[in-house]
Amino acid sequence: MDDDKHAFLTDLLTTPSPSGFEAVGQRVWLDYVRPFADEVWTDEYGNAVAVHEGSEDADVSIAFTGHADEIGYIVRDITEDGFLRIGAIGGADRTVSKGQHVTVHAETPVAGVIGQTAIHLRDYEGEEYDDIDEQFVDVGADGEDEAHDLVEVGDPVTVETRVRPLHGTRLAARGMDNRVGIWAAAEALRSAAGADVDATVYAVSTVQEEVGVQGAKMVGFDLDPDAAIAVDVTHATDNPDIPGKRTGPVELGAGPVVSRGSANHPSLVDLARDAAEDADIDVQLQATGTRTGTDADAFYTARSGIPALNVGIPNRYMHTPVEVVDTEDLDAVGELLGAMAAAAVDAAPFGLDL
Repeated sequence: MDDDKHAFLTDLLTTPSPSGFEAVGQRVWLDYVRPFADEVWTDEYGNAVAVHEGSEDADVSIAFTGHADEIGYIVRDITEDGFLRIGAIGGADRTVSKGQHVTVHAETPVAGVIGQTAIHLRDYEGEEYDDIDEQFVDVGADGEDEAHDLVEVGDPVTVETRVRPLHGTRLAARGMDNRVGIWAAAEALRSAAGADVDATVYAVSTVQEEVGVQGAKMVGFDLDPDAAIAVDVTHATDNPDIPGKRTGPVELGAGPVVSRGSANHPSLVDLARDAAEDADIDVQLQATGTRTGTDADAFYTARSGIPALNVGIPNRYMHTPVEVVDTEDLDAVGELLGAMAAAAVDAAPFGLDL
């Protein structure tokens, strides 16, 4: 991965963007895509779109999308002692939250920690994990009034971590889900613009995926592209503690993952696989018999049905503060999306031929 792309990814990963509070992260994304987009715009909830205008004669449009939001917490109450009771934003994992440094994104950011009683003081035999709404943040306040001077109910909270290179091309950070998806959408647009492809290409950074693919529902109706490719993380199942029944074919560093089944339109599966073969890009396959769990689930039922596909990026330890991806997979997914954009006109129309 070259320095500019790596710097962009780092900027995304270090900008907190919990669901419902994505504005700051969306500004980072928009600043990056503006130089090579013909037009950019946002909607009322902060979904962001950048476009490469293709040939008028081609009249084919394809959208590459990721979601800007991340899981987190939200302040739901302040106790008399000055501690903050929290709730979950999205699928926050209660087993990894205690003992973490956090930031409360108040008018002025406030440092805190999610409290964990010392092991010396707990009867830990047979203990169970507390639900998120039973946990609390300690910001150092001496009582309720002092805490109220710092934060308000409804302020979002994110875990404070850093982007840390691991050995080789592996990278660890909070919020890979799904900064890597909006990174890939931006790189797809840059590739399409650089090649001046005939298709009209939209890069989209949606909001509120983690709370029910809400932004994609808005964008799918408003944009109405001929095809929508949702790029999101998917579970790498190659680490030692994956349960046997969950073990699957997805490996870190083995390339982008093309999903088959449910929302994934067969014509777009073919487009992705053919483009990968022509560009000599290794891809993996994944079965999604019921749902993808991504924005593709919203796009394919928008309006009268938008042909959709989920392209996955292998990710270890999803929804924890230490998600791990391989940057070679990121480079490969950017190349794959660019190849799909270049081939879109020849592959269209995308409807089933019955």
